[in-house]
Amino acid sequence: MRSEREDLVKRTLLGICCLLSVACVASLAQEAAIVRPAPASHRVGSGRIVTPQSSIQRPEDTGRYARTHFKIYVPPGKADVEGFADSEVSSSGTPIAGYYAETPASLACLYNQVTVTSGCNPASLANSKHATGGSKAIAIVDAYHYPTALADLTKYSSQFGLPAPTSSTFTVANTGSTPPTDPNCAIYGGWNCWSAEAALDIDMAHAMAPAAHIYLVEAQSNSFTDLFAAETKAIALVKAAGGGEVSNSWGGSEFSSETSWDSTFVGATVVIFASTGDQEGTEYPSVSPNVVAVGGTTISRNPATLNAEREISWEDGGGGLSPYEPRPSYQNSISSRIGSHRGVPDVAAVANPRTGVWIYDSFDTSSPHWNIFGGTSVASPLWAAIVNHAGHFSASSVAELTTVYANASTAADYRDITYGSCGYYEGWFAVSGWDPCTGSGAPLGTAGK
Repeated sequence: MRSEREDLVKRTLLGICCLLSVACVASLAQEAAIVRPAPASHRVGSGRIVTPQSSIQRPEDTGRYARTHFKIYVPPGKADVEGFADSEVSSSGTPIAGYYAETPASLACLYNQVTVTSGCNPASLANSKHATGGSKAIAIVDAYHYPTALADLTKYSSQFGLPAPTSSTFTVANTGSTPPTDPNCAIYGGWNCWSAEAALDIDMAHAMAPAAHIYLVEAQSNSFTDLFAAETKAIALVKAAGGGEVSNSWGGSEFSSETSWDSTFVGATVVIFASTGDQEGTEYPSVSPNVVAVGGTTISRNPATLNAEREISWEDGGGGLSPYEPRPSYQNSISSRIGSHRGVPDVAAVANPRTGVWIYDSFDTSSPHWNIFGGTSVASPLWAAIVNHAGHFSASSVAELTTVYANASTAADYRDITYGSCGYYEGWFAVSGWDPCTGSGAPLGTAGK
């Protein structure tokens, strides 16, 4: 009988074969659904997931342009992605009564960044339960200009009791001149463009490491050439601040010449993170051996109480084996699962839009400024900030990844995700140890990172 490990390798290889139009079939074992009453204050129904314009990649974009990695959850009863009107917003805590999404306090609780409160319930946790600390710098790289960045982060912080950003803790930078705004913002509205991505990224970074200096580094466009130039700027800013992290919540389909760009993601005293994407398969730059690839999970909550029950894989998170990047040495311990190719993700965190996070963005969004976002764009800055909060400040991304793989089996440091599926035809499974759905698992506490 084949071992679990052999099965995983076969499924992974079959997923790659599907890219080449080789037929593959996989079965998915499902647990019986547990029926519970819906909470009286929570909207019932399934809602829907919307992919914004900035997250759509077209075939001609491969190797040239990147897309964002976020999705929008539209609850039942909401007509579109317009968000929630200001008149619906409460003065503090959960912005919209009766609607669930994760808050800074619930995220800090889920990932043991604070003393854990049973259930980590976003509806009942006080704002004061958010994470504290962080130091040096976290740089966020995004495309185009986000004019209301500081004002929006200030509003987000006020809502959740976080320290207000100031000129000494928040800086907008660029590669020479202020970029234009994303044309999609004017055409489709502010929820469908790169400003929404930037809002998500800085909100998550500030939520988990509120004392760190955040740099929003704006590329001139979403071309890889411009984004890589912004990456170089971000690395320089973090190095000058004494070290820290860079987060990239964007990417595109892999391309044969991608390895020539890997040296872009190297900086002494800088650890670089990249989200793996919100659909089956692998993307660049998350497959680069010089970044920490961050995939996605789902937070299972009791629908009657909203208490957290389990963290499982997110079926739409990117992952698998790179056809171009060879296995790096820090992945030698999982060589029997990935063979000679780079496997992603390395780690994971919440990304399912149905168990998403509250985000504030006022640029080109008219009156409604709050929305519920998901995608691996949540997970990458979240991980970057948790590592910053840990305060270890590795010498490089490779040094950080070596630490991750050395400590991934420590239950006190990582939550091993062992339930759920992902990939082509749902053919990959979350299993004990590393897997192509959630990598080595989700963060717990500050040790081992």
